[in-house]
Amino acid sequence: MNPLSATLSRVKPSPTIAVTSKAAEMRAAGMDVIGLGAGEPDFDTPDNIKAAGIRAIEEGKTKYTAPDGIPELKEAICAKFRRDNGLDYTPAQVSVGTGGKQILYNALMATLNPGDEVIIPAPYWVSYPDMVLLAGGEPVVVPAGIDTGFRLTPEALEAAITPRTRWFIFNSPSNPTGAGYSRDELKALTDVLMRHPHVWVMTDDMYEHLAYDGFEFCTPAQVEPGLYERTLTCNGVSKAYAMTGWRIGYAAGPEVLIGGMRKIQSQSTSNPCTISQWAAIEALNGPQDFIATNNAVFVRRRDLVVEILNAIDGVDCPVPEGAFYVYPSIAGLIGKTSKGGTTITDDEAFATALLEETGVAVVFGAAFGLSPAFRVSYATSDEALKEACGRIQSFCAALT
Repeated sequence: MNPLSATLSRVKPSPTIAVTSKAAEMRAAGMDVIGLGAGEPDFDTPDNIKAAGIRAIEEGKTKYTAPDGIPELKEAICAKFRRDNGLDYTPAQVSVGTGGKQILYNALMATLNPGDEVIIPAPYWVSYPDMVLLAGGEPVVVPAGIDTGFRLTPEALEAAITPRTRWFIFNSPSNPTGAGYSRDELKALTDVLMRHPHVWVMTDDMYEHLAYDGFEFCTPAQVEPGLYERTLTCNGVSKAYAMTGWRIGYAAGPEVLIGGMRKIQSQSTSNPCTISQWAAIEALNGPQDFIATNNAVFVRRRDLVVEILNAIDGVDCPVPEGAFYVYPSIAGLIGKTSKGGTTITDDEAFATALLEETGVAVVFGAAFGLSPAFRVSYATSDEALKEACGRIQSFCAALT
């Protein structure tokens, strides 16, 4: 007898985790592998944040807390939204979860009924469609390809909305492309949403502070105050503060929605790690100058990767506005054969052959809903990036 539910059969394991795991297995077996699949900074968590966590342990702050966060952290989150985004929330409008993924999942579980639709621009973060499916909804994937700079057009958004649309998921800067929406580009989308009052907006602002070349981040409720009452603005400390393993995400929105999310969390994980919550307070309230220092490193790495990949015949690698990913197209390589005898039928075949023949692990584009492409995370050392991109260059040059 199969003990698994029918709902579980609708989803698949995370491809990004699968790539990282396979690379780790190959490395453990003694193979020379460079992993470019992980979506986390290689920087250490800043010392003041680590000290806050240690202090919480020493002061005995290790007991259960309220299911969705301590008051002090919620106050820090409200202050962050006022300071960085011009958005006013009260602690009652804030939910803190075990990472950004739990926040998004709780919101979908709290709101979706069977058949409800969720609009997801592609390329998308791999978990969006599967979380929608787990919650009983139907993902509506809308392509936003390289021809539009990986940005959804207002016309495409308008065409995707139906009476069953419950949510529009918006991510800028984007995982996997690093593409960011300017205020004018975002305003064009919010104008569409204002014409459809039954559609709610879920923002994934996790890469807010990882923005380059003068790109100015903005979030939907900031650009269009008329959306405030039907927007869940989601963020976290994982990326900008190099706190991926601390597992703290947060969101702010209407109290009725936050209450529903709290109910789900109270019956699932309950509170996020208490020590991590106190560390997150220091992250949000403490010095922010290291972010600019880290971003300068990311820009250098981005430019290095883009230059090498764009020198490859058949590869087109746009320059991203933020995050720490590039998403090069390999449309010019489809149909060729690798030195090891693999026909590049699609981007999954490309990524598999690349890993097996060169030891470079990337994530294939189909995992993000838009092919043929692959994602490179440049959140690793310059030396590793030079070596990995050199191997990619040699691999592609050997295709016939």
